[in-house]
Amino acid sequence: MPDYHDDLRLAHVLADAADAATMERFKALDLKVETKPDMTPVTEADKSAEELIRGQLQRARPRDAVLGEEFGSEGSGPRRWIIDPIDGTKNYVRGVPVWATLIALMERGEGGDRPVVGLVSAPALNRRWWAAEGLGAFTGRSLTSATRLQTSQVARIQDASFAYSSLSGWEERDKLSGFLDLSRDCWRTRAYGDFWPYMMVAEGTVDICAEPELSLWDMAACAVIVQEAGGRYTGLDGRPGPHSGNAAASNGLLHEDLLSYVGDNRG
Repeated sequence: MPDYHDDLRLAHVLADAADAATMERFKALDLKVETKPDMTPVTEADKSAEELIRGQLQRARPRDAVLGEEFGSEGSGPRRWIIDPIDGTKNYVRGVPVWATLIALMERGEGGDRPVVGLVSAPALNRRWWAAEGLGAFTGRSLTSATRLQTSQVARIQDASFAYSSLSGWEERDKLSGFLDLSRDCWRTRAYGDFWPYMMVAEGTVDICAEPELSLWDMAACAVIVQEAGGRYTGLDGRPGPHSGNAAASNGLLHEDLLSYVGDNRG
Protein backbone atom coordinates (compact mmCIF):
# COMPACT_ATOMS: atom_id res chain seq x y z
CA MET A 1 0.00 0.00 0.00
CA PRO A 2 1.36 3.47 -0.87
CA ASP A 3 2.62 5.64 1.99
CA TYR A 4 0.76 8.95 2.16
CA HIS A 5 2.54 10.39 5.23
CA ASP A 6 4.40 13.02 3.18
CA ASP A 7 1.23 14.07 1.34
CA LEU A 8 -0.61 14.37 4.65
CA ARG A 9 2.17 16.52 6.09
CA LEU A 10 2.00 18.70 3.00
CA ALA A 11 -1.78 19.05 3.38
CA HIS A 12 -1.21 20.41 6.89
CA VAL A 13 1.32 22.94 5.58
CA LEU A 14 -1.15 24.02 2.89
CA ALA A 15 -3.93 24.36 5.47
CA ASP A 16 -1.72 26.43 7.77
CA ALA A 17 -1.12 28.93 4.98
CA ALA A 18 -4.79 29.02 4.01
CA ASP A 19 -5.90 29.45 7.64
CA ALA A 20 -3.64 32.48 8.06
CA ALA A 21 -5.06 34.08 4.92
CA THR A 22 -8.72 33.39 5.66
CA MET A 23 -8.60 34.37 9.33
CA GLU A 24 -6.90 37.66 8.47
CA ARG A 25 -9.95 38.71 6.44
CA PHE A 26 -12.68 37.03 8.52
CA LYS A 27 -15.13 39.70 9.75
CA ALA A 28 -13.18 42.42 7.91
CA LEU A 29 -15.42 45.42 7.31
CA ASP A 30 -13.89 46.01 3.87
CA LEU A 31 -14.13 42.37 2.70
CA LYS A 32 -14.77 42.29 -1.04
CA VAL A 33 -17.60 39.96 -2.09
CA GLU A 34 -18.60 39.11 -5.65
CA THR A 35 -21.40 36.97 -7.09
CA LYS A 36 -20.36 34.10 -9.38
CA PRO A 37 -22.39 33.04 -12.43
CA ASP A 38 -24.07 30.31 -10.36
CA MET A 39 -25.27 33.08 -8.00
CA THR A 40 -23.08 31.94 -5.10
CA PRO A 41 -20.75 34.40 -3.36
CA VAL A 42 -16.96 34.45 -3.61
CA THR A 43 -14.68 36.66 -1.54
CA GLU A 44 -11.15 37.90 -1.95
CA ALA A 45 -10.25 35.43 0.84
CA ASP A 46 -11.51 32.46 -1.22
CA LYS A 47 -9.29 33.51 -4.10
CA SER A 48 -6.19 34.34 -2.09
CA ALA A 49 -6.38 31.06 -0.12
CA GLU A 50 -6.65 29.00 -3.30
CA GLU A 51 -3.80 30.94 -4.91
CA LEU A 52 -1.61 30.27 -1.87
CA ILE A 53 -2.37 26.55 -1.97
CA ARG A 54 -1.79 26.32 -5.71
CA GLY A 55 1.52 28.17 -5.39
CA GLN A 56 2.79 25.81 -2.69
CA LEU A 57 1.63 22.75 -4.64
CA GLN A 58 3.45 24.01 -7.72
CA ARG A 59 6.67 24.12 -5.73
CA ALA A 60 6.18 20.92 -3.71
CA ARG A 61 4.30 18.70 -6.20
CA PRO A 62 4.87 20.18 -9.68
CA ARG A 63 3.81 16.97 -11.44
CA ASP A 64 0.44 16.73 -9.70
CA ALA A 65 -2.76 18.12 -11.20
CA VAL A 66 -4.97 20.56 -9.29
CA LEU A 67 -8.71 21.22 -9.28
CA GLY A 68 -10.00 24.16 -7.27
CA GLU A 69 -13.40 25.76 -6.88
CA GLU A 70 -12.25 29.25 -7.86
CA PHE A 71 -9.63 28.66 -10.58
CA GLY A 72 -10.64 25.36 -12.15
CA SER A 73 -8.47 22.52 -13.39
CA GLU A 74 -4.75 22.57 -14.14
CA GLY A 75 -2.41 19.78 -15.18
CA SER A 76 -3.01 16.09 -15.74
CA GLY A 77 -1.81 12.78 -14.41
CA PRO A 78 -2.75 10.07 -11.92
CA ARG A 79 -2.55 12.36 -8.84
CA ARG A 80 -4.82 15.39 -8.44
CA TRP A 81 -5.27 17.78 -5.53
CA ILE A 82 -8.83 18.98 -4.92
CA ILE A 83 -9.27 22.35 -3.19
CA ASP A 84 -12.22 24.20 -1.72
CA PRO A 85 -10.58 27.32 -0.26
CA ILE A 86 -13.63 28.24 1.82
CA ASP A 87 -16.45 25.73 2.19
CA GLY A 88 -19.24 27.78 3.73
CA THR A 89 -18.57 31.14 2.05
CA LYS A 90 -22.04 32.43 2.96
CA ASN A 91 -21.22 31.81 6.62
CA TYR A 92 -17.83 33.46 6.16
CA VAL A 93 -19.42 36.56 4.65
CA ARG A 94 -21.88 36.88 7.53
CA GLY A 95 -19.33 36.29 10.28
CA VAL A 96 -20.60 32.81 11.18
CA PRO A 97 -17.55 30.70 12.20
CA VAL A 98 -18.72 27.47 10.50
CA TRP A 99 -16.52 27.43 7.41
CA ALA A 100 -13.41 25.50 6.43
CA THR A 101 -10.69 24.92 3.88
CA LEU A 102 -10.98 21.48 2.28
CA ILE A 103 -7.90 19.84 0.77
CA ALA A 104 -7.83 16.37 -0.77
CA LEU A 105 -5.52 14.26 -2.88
CA MET A 106 -7.12 11.89 -5.36
CA GLU A 107 -5.22 9.07 -7.03
CA ARG A 108 -6.11 7.05 -10.10
CA GLY A 109 -6.45 3.32 -9.74
CA GLU A 110 -8.17 0.37 -11.38
CA GLY A 111 -11.56 1.50 -10.13
CA GLY A 112 -11.07 5.12 -11.14
CA ASP A 113 -10.06 8.13 -9.07
CA ARG A 114 -10.38 7.84 -5.31
CA PRO A 115 -9.55 10.24 -2.48
CA VAL A 116 -6.51 9.01 -0.56
CA VAL A 117 -5.74 12.06 1.61
CA GLY A 118 -8.23 14.52 3.08
CA LEU A 119 -7.95 17.48 5.43
CA VAL A 120 -10.65 19.85 6.70
CA SER A 121 -9.46 22.91 8.60
CA ALA A 122 -11.95 25.20 10.35
CA PRO A 123 -9.76 27.86 11.99
CA ALA A 124 -12.62 30.01 13.32
CA LEU A 125 -13.81 26.91 15.22
CA ASN A 126 -10.21 26.05 16.15
CA ARG A 127 -10.77 22.56 14.70
CA ARG A 128 -9.01 20.39 12.13
CA TRP A 129 -9.72 16.87 10.86
CA TRP A 130 -7.64 14.70 8.53
CA ALA A 131 -7.16 11.20 7.15
CA ALA A 132 -5.14 9.18 4.68
CA GLU A 133 -5.94 5.84 3.13
CA GLY A 134 -4.82 3.06 5.43
CA LEU A 135 -3.66 5.45 8.17
CA GLY A 136 -6.96 6.22 9.92
CA ALA A 137 -8.75 9.51 10.60
CA PHE A 138 -7.83 12.04 13.27
CA THR A 139 -8.70 15.40 14.78
CA GLY A 140 -6.47 17.75 16.71
CA ARG A 141 -4.07 20.66 16.42
CA SER A 142 -1.31 18.86 14.56
CA LEU A 143 -0.09 15.46 13.38
CA THR A 144 1.66 14.96 16.70
CA SER A 145 -1.26 16.14 18.84
CA ALA A 146 -4.29 14.24 17.62
CA THR A 147 -7.17 11.98 18.60
CA ARG A 148 -8.26 9.10 16.39
CA LEU A 149 -11.78 9.33 14.99
CA GLN A 150 -14.34 6.53 15.15
CA THR A 151 -17.92 6.56 13.89
CA SER A 152 -20.81 5.71 16.21
CA GLN A 153 -22.33 2.30 16.86
CA VAL A 154 -25.95 3.44 16.57
CA ALA A 155 -27.77 0.73 14.63
CA ARG A 156 -31.40 1.94 14.42
CA ILE A 157 -32.80 4.94 12.55
CA GLN A 158 -35.07 5.60 15.56
CA ASP A 159 -31.93 6.23 17.64
CA ALA A 160 -30.03 8.18 14.98
CA SER A 161 -29.01 11.83 14.80
CA PHE A 162 -29.45 13.13 11.23
CA ALA A 163 -27.71 16.25 9.90
CA TYR A 164 -28.44 18.14 6.68
CA SER A 165 -27.98 21.57 5.09
CA SER A 166 -31.36 22.79 3.89
CA LEU A 167 -34.81 21.74 2.69
CA SER A 168 -34.81 23.48 -0.68
CA GLY A 169 -32.39 21.14 -2.43
CA TRP A 170 -34.43 18.07 -1.50
CA GLU A 171 -37.56 19.71 -2.84
CA GLU A 172 -35.84 20.59 -6.13
CA ARG A 173 -34.77 16.94 -6.55
CA ASP A 174 -38.30 15.74 -5.77
CA LYS A 175 -37.00 13.94 -2.68
CA LEU A 176 -38.67 16.06 -0.03
CA SER A 177 -41.10 13.28 0.92
CA GLY A 178 -38.33 10.81 1.76
CA PHE A 179 -36.37 13.52 3.55
CA LEU A 180 -39.35 14.39 5.73
CA ASP A 181 -40.07 10.72 6.46
CA LEU A 182 -36.48 10.30 7.63
CA SER A 183 -36.72 13.44 9.74
CA ARG A 184 -39.84 12.10 11.44
CA ASP A 185 -38.45 8.61 12.02
CA CYS A 186 -35.00 9.44 13.37
CA TRP A 187 -34.24 10.54 16.92
CA ARG A 188 -32.88 14.02 16.17
CA THR A 189 -32.32 16.35 13.22
CA ARG A 190 -30.07 19.40 12.97
CA ALA A 191 -29.17 21.58 9.97
CA TYR A 192 -25.47 22.09 10.65
CA GLY A 193 -24.58 22.40 6.97
CA ASP A 194 -21.49 22.30 4.75
CA PHE A 195 -18.47 20.22 5.90
CA TRP A 196 -19.43 19.96 9.57
CA PRO A 197 -21.99 17.10 9.48
CA TYR A 198 -19.48 14.83 7.76
CA MET A 199 -16.86 15.58 10.39
CA MET A 200 -19.40 14.82 13.12
CA VAL A 201 -20.24 11.52 11.44
CA ALA A 202 -16.52 10.73 11.52
CA GLU A 203 -16.37 11.76 15.20
CA GLY A 204 -19.41 9.66 16.09
CA THR A 205 -21.46 12.63 17.34
CA VAL A 206 -23.84 12.44 14.35
CA ASP A 207 -24.87 9.14 12.78
CA ILE A 208 -26.10 10.02 9.27
CA CYS A 209 -26.07 13.00 6.91
CA ALA A 210 -26.93 13.65 3.28
CA GLU A 211 -26.98 16.45 0.73
CA PRO A 212 -28.73 16.45 -2.67
CA GLU A 213 -26.31 18.59 -4.70
CA LEU A 214 -22.55 18.96 -4.25
CA SER A 215 -19.33 19.45 -6.23
CA LEU A 216 -16.23 17.27 -6.07
CA TRP A 217 -14.36 19.85 -4.00
CA ASP A 218 -17.15 19.76 -1.40
CA MET A 219 -16.82 16.01 -0.99
CA ALA A 220 -13.36 14.60 -1.69
CA ALA A 221 -11.75 15.47 1.66
CA CYS A 222 -14.87 14.57 3.64
CA ALA A 223 -15.20 11.20 1.92
CA VAL A 224 -11.80 9.82 2.93
CA ILE A 225 -12.15 11.15 6.50
CA VAL A 226 -15.53 9.45 6.98
CA GLN A 227 -14.30 6.21 5.43
CA GLU A 228 -11.09 6.06 7.46
CA ALA A 229 -13.14 6.69 10.62
CA GLY A 230 -15.08 3.50 9.90
CA GLY A 231 -18.07 4.98 8.09
CA ARG A 232 -19.47 4.88 4.57
CA TYR A 233 -19.58 7.70 2.04
CA THR A 234 -21.53 7.30 -1.20
CA GLY A 235 -23.73 9.20 -3.58
CA LEU A 236 -27.50 8.98 -3.24
CA ASP A 237 -27.21 6.32 -5.93
CA GLY A 238 -25.10 4.19 -3.58
CA ARG A 239 -21.91 4.62 -5.62
CA PRO A 240 -18.92 4.73 -3.26
CA GLY A 241 -16.89 7.92 -3.02
CA PRO A 242 -17.43 11.56 -4.06
CA HIS A 243 -18.45 10.99 -7.68
CA SER A 244 -22.23 11.31 -7.81
CA GLY A 245 -22.85 15.04 -7.42
CA ASN A 246 -24.50 14.42 -4.05
CA ALA A 247 -23.69 12.57 -0.86
CA ALA A 248 -24.86 10.20 1.83
CA ALA A 249 -22.59 9.56 4.78
CA SER A 250 -23.13 7.30 7.75
CA ASN A 251 -21.53 5.25 10.48
CA GLY A 252 -21.86 2.30 8.09
CA LEU A 253 -24.46 0.47 10.15
CA LEU A 254 -27.24 2.82 9.00
CA HIS A 255 -26.21 3.38 5.41
CA GLU A 256 -28.73 1.19 3.63
CA ASP A 257 -31.48 2.57 5.86
CA LEU A 258 -30.41 6.12 4.98
CA LEU A 259 -30.51 5.36 1.27
CA SER A 260 -33.94 3.74 1.62
CA TYR A 261 -35.27 7.18 2.58
CA VAL A 262 -33.31 9.60 0.34
CA GLY A 263 -31.53 7.37 -2.17
CA ASP A 264 -32.17 7.38 -5.89
CA ASN A 265 -33.81 3.96 -5.75
CA ARG A 266 -36.48 4.92 -3.23
CA GLY A 267 -39.84 3.72 -4.44
